[in-house]
Amino acid sequence: MIRRLLPLLALLAVQPLHADFQAGAAVIDITPPKLPVLVNGGMLSRYVDKITTRVNARAIVATDGKESVAIVVVDSCMMGRELLDEAKKTAAAKTGIAADHMLISATHAHSAPASMGCLGTEADPAYVPFLKEKLVEAIAAAQKALKPARIGFAKEDAADFTALRQWIKRPDRVTEDPFGNMTVRANMHAGRVWEDVTGESGPEDPDLSLISIQSADGKPLAVLANFSMHYFGDKDISADYFGLFAEGLKQRIDPQGGMVGIMSHGCSGDIYRVDYKVPEKDRPKPTIDEYTQGLLDIAMKAYKQIEYRSDVDVAMAERRMTLKYRVPDKQRLEWAQRIVAEMGDRLAKTPTEVYAREQILLHERQQTEIVVQALRIGPIGIATTPNETYAITGLKIKAASPLPHTLVIELANGGDGYIPPPEMHAWGGYNTWAARSAGLEVMAEPKITQAAIGLLETVSKAPRKPWHLSAGPATKSLADLGPLAYWRLNEFTGPVAVDATSHEHHATYEGGVAYYLDGPHASKFCGGEVNRAPHFVGGRLATEFAQLGEDYTLSMWIWNGMPNDGRDFCGWFYSRDHNHGTSAFGEHLGIGGKSGHTGKLVLQVGQNQFAGQTELPRWIWQHIALVRKGGKVRIYLNGTLDLEAEAPAVKIPALFLGGRSDNTDNWEGRLDEIAVFGKALSSEELVKLSLR
Repeated sequence: MIRRLLPLLALLAVQPLHADFQAGAAVIDITPPKLPVLVNGGMLSRYVDKITTRVNARAIVATDGKESVAIVVVDSCMMGRELLDEAKKTAAAKTGIAADHMLISATHAHSAPASMGCLGTEADPAYVPFLKEKLVEAIAAAQKALKPARIGFAKEDAADFTALRQWIKRPDRVTEDPFGNMTVRANMHAGRVWEDVTGESGPEDPDLSLISIQSADGKPLAVLANFSMHYFGDKDISADYFGLFAEGLKQRIDPQGGMVGIMSHGCSGDIYRVDYKVPEKDRPKPTIDEYTQGLLDIAMKAYKQIEYRSDVDVAMAERRMTLKYRVPDKQRLEWAQRIVAEMGDRLAKTPTEVYAREQILLHERQQTEIVVQALRIGPIGIATTPNETYAITGLKIKAASPLPHTLVIELANGGDGYIPPPEMHAWGGYNTWAARSAGLEVMAEPKITQAAIGLLETVSKAPRKPWHLSAGPATKSLADLGPLAYWRLNEFTGPVAVDATSHEHHATYEGGVAYYLDGPHASKFCGGEVNRAPHFVGGRLATEFAQLGEDYTLSMWIWNGMPNDGRDFCGWFYSRDHNHGTSAFGEHLGIGGKSGHTGKLVLQVGQNQFAGQTELPRWIWQHIALVRKGGKVRIYLNGTLDLEAEAPAVKIPALFLGGRSDNTDNWEGRLDEIAVFGKALSSEELVKLSLR
């Protein structure tokens, strides 16, 4: 009994018995005392024997007198759950803080000592026990520094410092995976070669968020930043930009004091610093110091806006979940066993050998336990994922959070690898190749996302927020024209595309779609928020309009991702015909390719084709309106008549967007703000819809 009381007595000795908010922070050097040391972050194993910058564990402990929490951000590529569970157990015994009230995350520096096995690199056996001791030391030191405190939050847009590295490849540019199969439809850094790709596979998260903690009399104690950018890249042992940013915060805010600056890793599995949308000759090429200083400039702008409060309480919740690995089937397992047998005792030398070994490891393990957490300090929430989640996952969690301010820290409490949204597994690529670094079940992302949101509900004692995109002036003008259906296409995921009208004429996404990318004219459609749009990757949007008569109008915005001469027909984005085929009575609209009418609108009715006059540029939003009045069809491009044809009325109810009824040459690009009207709109009304 006495032994059980000792941790509690130790905690009470450093905490008041009333509910005043207190916080403490500490930095503990975790640079390996012995070199060389194994380093994570590459495909193959490597030792490093030089130090560029020292690596650290930076900790915050906060308490309201009843609940205490610890947050530790570690200069590491990733850390396994087993190691962190052991460190938490030891720290709990030493400090009295509950193990499930400790959040320990990695920055994901690819130049830090290896503390867990990943791809071709194993954990460094000498470094792991050293790191575990230092993690305990960091929590204890932060607790020892507790003092009355106040807290505040701010964020700024840092979009220029983050971008998508995961791009969708053209359907005719699919490449081979390490298992010998032609599956790679999307991959990291594919955007380097514009001719190979159709666009990005998801959104970025531009938020640079700060949680600032000061003493009760206004002296800086700690600033915890959070940003979604994978890593910069540095040589030898280094804390990468995470460490430089943390030290830079201290130098700018409290150069002579003891403030602790921290940069935590936001959801960045598909994120990097290079914006491939910018032509290579025009892309900025900053050094790591220039990049960090630019990000610090934005952070200081946010910091100066922070308002503080001390009347805050603390809450934290944790959920442990068992998830399955995507284990190899019998054929792949036999393939892997043959390759590993040929390797003998030597290390892997090629990606194929690396992934063969990973199949055997996944087969042996079958499943794993993961940890998801949420904590709250007053109105500020932090959610965690144990993976390299994509930016869209962080956006989902923040959008649903009941709290006014929320950030998401990934690679926390474990290092379970890449976890794309389910729809992206079909497109293959490095982030989906089954391994310890990307091995969880296909449905892991929605399970983790929902767990994080649920935990935020628990710590806030409030329900999640319903998410919707705001309506700007263009949205309201369109609604005033009385559409039968209006799909804004701002969903985080499928399969339902919600009708924004009261008719509830919802449509269905049919596979092959990336969600929540940038849409057209944010200021017009959303009043300042980023407008959102799906990117079609061979999928379609399907619905039926049995009530549609001979007069109707289809209004939509299109963004073509294919080069106009990339294939015989560039792509169909509208079709009204029987599913899985075409008939003599259908109607289809797309853009011509190499076989004719290159880059121009093409209307097909039955077997007859009619071409427009204007070549549409790639990767530019265009407004299209198809106006039918009985047997006469007019196609308007950006409010100007581009194509006119005499064609029999269409009476088939099935309607497809983003592809043709027979799935031939489906759209490769984005669509947005689609509306169907039960009348032929006038040219004046069409000009308004085109925002001219």
